[in-house]
Amino acid sequence: QVQLVESGGGLVQAGGSLRLSCVASTRTFSRYIMGWFRQAPGKEREFVAAMAWAGRSTYYADSVKGQFTISRDDAKNTVYLQMNSLKPEDTAIYYCAVKTKSGSYSSLASYDYWGQGTQVTVAS
Repeated sequence: QVQLVESGGGLVQAGGSLRLSCVASTRTFSRYIMGWFRQAPGKEREFVAAMAWAGRSTYYADSVKGQFTISRDDAKNTVYLQMNSLKPEDTAIYYCAVKTKSGSYSSLASYDYWGQGTQVTVAS
């Protein structure tokens, strides 16, 4: 069982930045692919970004490429999501998750453990 706790959300003006953090309670954090997803009001949860372990491959949704950056600090069991040039359409609850199954890194079904989410609101 892995517990995830996100933080760093809040209210920001359009064009601003936020950095989200997600701390995992597991001794094997470095072995996991970690992902970020978001869910806007009235919409389905969607993939944002993911980061692998060795080699540190990263994956992004087309909608956030060049705008968001995922990173991780295995010594702190933490994955980050740096969000720049935020837009009102980035408003959502952001979740981190642990990928434990084979399958696409962008598929919710590939992830087993989820945090409680952190709210990001971008004002125009």
